[in-house]
Amino acid sequence: MDWFNCKKKRLVKEVKSDNNLIESLIKSSDKKLRSQELLELTNDTASSKISLAYDSLRALLEALAIKEGYKIYNHECYTSFLKEVMNKSTLGDEFDKIRKTRNAINYYGEEVEKEEAKMILKEIKRLINKISNSL
Repeated sequence: MDWFNCKKKRLVKEVKSDNNLIESLIKSSDKKLRSQELLELTNDTASSKISLAYDSLRALLEALAIKEGYKIYNHECYTSFLKEVMNKSTLGDEFDKIRKTRNAINYYGEEVEKEEAKMILKEIKRLINKISNSL
């Protein structure tokens, strides 16, 4: 879904930047990332670790969107935000790939093995670092 359709469907609204909310979201992101790091990576914990790490990434994206003056109500619209508002097309594609993986886990019961999870978690952490640098 492109940014125009996100706005047309009211999945995005313009807001004033809120430094307190941004800081709160950054702290929440950090807690989720640290929580997933407390879990040993096994075949049983792989999906949970990915979900927590994704939630950490999404919280940072929310903080970035608010900093830029937007409240986004749909995870797919974060992809459009990155690509069309922030002009970071590659980052948008990378996030979208992670988003789809997380959706497959959360909504379709897809299993992720330990080795695959290791690569996904590494990618999420790399994206977290990129987004953090924009904040």
